[in-house]
Amino acid sequence: MKIFVTGSTGFIGGSFAAEAVRRGHQVRGLVRSDEKAEACRAFGITPVRGTLTDHDLLADEARRSDAVVNAASSDDRPAIDALLKALRGSGKTMLHTSGTSIVADDANGELGEAIYDEDHLPTPNADKAARVALDQAILSEPEIRSIVLCNSMVYGDAMGPDAHSVQLPLLIHYARETGQAPYIGRGLSKWSTVHIADVVDLYLLALDRAPPRMFAFVESGEASFRDLAQSIANGLRLDEPVSITLDKAEALWGRARARYSLASNSRVRSLRTQGLGWSPSGPGVHQWIKDHLS
Repeated sequence: MKIFVTGSTGFIGGSFAAEAVRRGHQVRGLVRSDEKAEACRAFGITPVRGTLTDHDLLADEARRSDAVVNAASSDDRPAIDALLKALRGSGKTMLHTSGTSIVADDANGELGEAIYDEDHLPTPNADKAARVALDQAILSEPEIRSIVLCNSMVYGDAMGPDAHSVQLPLLIHYARETGQAPYIGRGLSKWSTVHIADVVDLYLLALDRAPPRMFAFVESGEASFRDLAQSIANGLRLDEPVSITLDKAEALWGRARARYSLASNSRVRSLRTQGLGWSPSGPGVHQWIKDHLS
């Protein structure tokens, strides 16, 4: 299969692109620099110089490919519109990467009991309404095979060009810098989690087997931020984790990231991924932290 990947040197996109090459696919990846182009070539990914603002380039790559995998941005509506317009009426596959912050609450580290599946979704918070609308626009595009995979907290080591996820590295970096493993508020809030190797397996299965207009959560467990901080503290041989205020977290990491990625609940269960034959087998998040920090 000829696949065009945006975000081909990112954590998810690069891991997917490299594994797709290993499994025999022809992969072209959007890159912004010579350095990133070389990183792609090292994994057999053909680099395409450009950015998400190069809409004519995106459209041309979409037309010459059998499938497009967007892993560069979950929110860039103009770039997605350019890709959809190029694919319109072709019956080709568009696989878009979303994220479960669309169901995140404003909990300040308190536990939320709500657990969502694909058929039972909340009204999105104001910060994520545009992302939900974009997901729906992709799924409603006629005469293409649209797939939206909504990832929970992804962890693990990159399987392609050097890259990392967002949430856990922020907490690990803070712990290394300060000697204190942090959580926000009481740290009781929970996120669903999934290992990067399992994410990549699901993307490849979805390209092969997913029905049109498929929206699916991607998860294989969950953890509280207090427990994640404890695993980080154990791995780095630090004292007990420490609570920080939401105000301090916002000053460190920005309002949206602190409030909706590190102090919220984002608890989901997928009704649809098992139907593709997906069986996650990567290490759990606490085991990965232990192995990664040892």
